Amino acid sequence: MGSLTQAFVDDLTYPIARRDNSVADNYHGVLVPDPYRWLEDPDSDETKEFVEKQVQLTDSILKKCDVREKLGDKLTKLYDFPKYEVPFIAGDKYFYFYNSGLQPQKVLFVQDTPDGKAEILLDPNTFSDDGTVALSVCTISEDAKYLAYGISSSGSDWVTIKVMRIEDKDALPDTVSWVKFSDVSWTLDSKGFFYSRYPAPIGDPRQVQGEHLHKTFK
Repeated sequence: MGSLTQAFVDDLTYPIARRDNSVADNYHGVLVPDPYRWLEDPDSDETKEFVEKQVQLTDSILKKCDVREKLGDKLTKLYDFPKYEVPFIAGDKYFYFYNSGLQPQKVLFVQDTPDGKAEILLDPNTFSDDGTVALSVCTISEDAKYLAYGISSSGSDWVTIKVMRIEDKDALPDTVSWVKFSDVSWTLDSKGFFYSRYPAPIGDPRQVQGEHLHKTFK
């Protein structure tokens, strides 16, 4: 990694983040500056430009590492092996997550008996062509009739919860948006599930999270 170390002594120009001193919050009479709040908007042209400059700087350093490709190949080979997670039971079915080796996301399988034939129940790798949609939460009802799972896009903390009927893998119309940092817990009768979500933002997006019960459609 000697060449990478040497790269750090080269003349590097780090992108400058604009400081907006006009932004501040008033907490009980105390003004707390937040000069870089504009960076919290990932869709603004200014944020995109700043991120792109960071990427360019990073790439300019990493490309000087003469062992980077060899190291990447070695790590890829070491990580390329089947990975099983601990199976669990819900209702009369068995479930487990499995990764064949280098899949971006683990796949959820289901089978009727410990020695039965396993079938793919949910493959997060099919959520998007570019791999930017990820599985964030996954909960099966007590009777193994329903699967509630959350998806997020581009690394966002915001999650959308969807529901699948396990028997025929049919997607139900149930959808819950504006969920963040929440688990999903089914009721014992499998008629609904509990979750936490924020109200859809109208003004200030920093709103209080609330607990909710969602009843599934039959």
